[in-house]
Amino acid sequence: MAKIERFEEIKAWQLAKDLVTTVYRSSENGRFAKDYSLRDQIRRAAVSVMSNIAEGFERGLDKDFQRFLYMAKGSAGEVRSHLFVGKELGYLTTEEFTVLRGKAEDVSKSLSGFITYLYGESST
Repeated sequence: MAKIERFEEIKAWQLAKDLVTTVYRSSENGRFAKDYSLRDQIRRAAVSVMSNIAEGFERGLDKDFQRFLYMAKGSAGEVRSHLFVGKELGYLTTEEFTVLRGKAEDVSKSLSGFITYLYGESST
């Protein structure tokens, strides 16, 4: 595998960016848009995924990067948890929930694979 020069090249970051866009679009209308607390929390969690990947990469230290990748993975889990609330409250259709949950799970899986690739089997 070629050396990654920029965080934008990391597949997990690319998936996280797509997740952010989808979360923002899904929460900008209707009752979801008016539930400021949940809307803002799920948006912050989604942005946190991509931000942690970027920040960890830019620090340039393996231990920092690993720690930030785990924080990103935790934020992806937080997004999934908030999605269940949005679904239960009727803010998301079943289709929207399924798409968003799939994207959040894809980010988590990508992060797990990346962590394992970088730091070995005992890291995940």
